[in-house]
Amino acid sequence: MSDLSWLPRESGIKNHHLWEEEHFSSDAPGIVFEKRPILDPSGAPVDGLFSAWIILNNPGQYNSYTTEMVKGVIAGFHRASADSSVVAAVFTAMGDKAFCTGGNTKEYAEYYAGRPNEYGLYMDLFNAMVDAILGCKKPTICRVNGMRVAGGQEIGMACDITLSSDLAIFGQAGPKHGSAPDGGSTDFLPWMLPLELAMWNCVSCEMWSAYKMKRLGLISKCVPVIKDPDGWVRNPAIETDRYVADGEIVYGEYKTGDAAKKARGYVKSAATDFELLDKEVDKILWTYTNLFPGCLIKSVEGVRMKKKFFWDQAKVVNRHWLAANMNSEAYLGFNAFNTKKITGRDTIDFIEYRRRQAAGDAFDLEFMAAVLGRPSA
Repeated sequence: MSDLSWLPRESGIKNHHLWEEEHFSSDAPGIVFEKRPILDPSGAPVDGLFSAWIILNNPGQYNSYTTEMVKGVIAGFHRASADSSVVAAVFTAMGDKAFCTGGNTKEYAEYYAGRPNEYGLYMDLFNAMVDAILGCKKPTICRVNGMRVAGGQEIGMACDITLSSDLAIFGQAGPKHGSAPDGGSTDFLPWMLPLELAMWNCVSCEMWSAYKMKRLGLISKCVPVIKDPDGWVRNPAIETDRYVADGEIVYGEYKTGDAAKKARGYVKSAATDFELLDKEVDKILWTYTNLFPGCLIKSVEGVRMKKKFFWDQAKVVNRHWLAANMNSEAYLGFNAFNTKKITGRDTIDFIEYRRRQAAGDAFDLEFMAAVLGRPSA
């Protein structure tokens, strides 16, 4: 017999998904999972091939992720990974103000602060979320529709490619609000920025523009999202029409003075349109579609493994430190941020904190009360 038709074989397709729909929801806060057809260059859908969209849906809190949302992100990337009709995964969020500002500080302050064991369990989920992005067997695209800050920056950098609105800002917030950028930034940034810039971006809590991050190589593309009757308008708050002034690189830096004030007013009243951003996403998806899938993911994994190496070395010990820190600086930092509407300030009194620490004061209730803001009269 010259063929193998006699071999016993099963037919059909196995279901390799770990979860069904239980971790997805159209209600905020939640995670929306959608399959969208791949579009050819003319805009026509390609039959049977899709991109998987994992969408953070908590715009009222700048798409910060709650514990349940973290589970949804994990489920979304696992689903995209195991679906052979999916070419690539797109990670984005609802609205036009934020991609993600990190963990939900209300939940951090009101539940996890003072409960280090519980936060350690949460960090197991967070680590699994980053692992799910880095381990997805499809290329991953971060579509940045607004602020990508703190933990949002970390899960965004776990993706393979970033395409951004030019209104977006990027940066860390941990050292200012009681944490360290150990959810990926201390692992990824030294690969993606020059070392000293990675250091400063990690610790300064400065927010850098999308144009600056494009210039420095952190992201792949930055496109305008404001459209007026005369056409597309690049973010007027950022220097984009000149590169050098007085010997300094100014491209991508924030404007100052009256120009900045005028720009902020314009942006605040302007409507946003993500047409150009979505066209850039479609271009990337079309490129991926026209590559051998096995060769594509092997190439992607070959680059990813450099980020994964340092992430895997540090994620466990970082998990333990972050949990323990919920009994000290994180307790103060997240509660200060969570009560800013009550006290009028979103940080502790760092000067008083350092004075008391230098004096060897015990970290007790009196210490904490002295550095936290007080309710406004």
